[in-house]
Amino acid sequence: MSARVAAVLPAAGAGRRMGGVRKPFLDVAGEPMLLHAVRPFLAHRAVEWVIVVLAPEDASRPPAWLTGLDPRVRVVAGGAERGDSVRLGLEAVPEEADIVLIHDAARPLVTVAEVERAAAAAARGVGAVVAVPVVDTLKQADGRGHVIGTREREGLWHAQTPQAFPRAMIMEAHRRAARDGITATDDAALVERYGGDVVLIEGSRANIKVTTPQDLELARALLAVRREARRAGEAASTADHRLP
Repeated sequence: MSARVAAVLPAAGAGRRMGGVRKPFLDVAGEPMLLHAVRPFLAHRAVEWVIVVLAPEDASRPPAWLTGLDPRVRVVAGGAERGDSVRLGLEAVPEEADIVLIHDAARPLVTVAEVERAAAAAARGVGAVVAVPVVDTLKQADGRGHVIGTREREGLWHAQTPQAFPRAMIMEAHRRAARDGITATDDAALVERYGGDVVLIEGSRANIKVTTPQDLELARALLAVRREARRAGEAASTADHRLP
């Protein structure tokens, strides 16, 4: 693709459901979770800028494994809420960028293929959300936990990240939301609110968001499986080259 692409990874959350631990720095399969999340963007040929948004105290002294990873990586300080951090990250994206991908740093299993599909969709002038169809029955409950209804799951999707947008589209949405006092945990929701067109790109159920200790254990297991599969593939390739 000929579009010039930037990625913004908000990683400034307090990790309240993880006991206040900074999730981006948690060890997952031998490396910080943030590193797993960043690599697929650096592996994409069209990504020229990767903006990592850290908590202010971390951004003032970012880890060397991040700042020395690749010259395309830039660290900026985030804000009080996720929306503030994303907006600050977007403000750091150069004007030359055509497409911006926004990805949760707490999703360490994103793939280069998902990055590619989202960016290619946004290059057509729309917002794009990596997502998976809902397969479970959905129950609606009242404040006491009593079921008050069952929702049809047809047509419903679980939104994930990355989410990709033309730069002008997502910048306008975030700036208008800031002026209007609107907060959202989903960037596509802001684009939708202000009349933008958003499409869904089917992703993978492995692209989990690490929110709880149980999620962390699952991410570690899935990454370990991927690592072993990659090693097996490399060993098979080496063996093939040795054949007469």
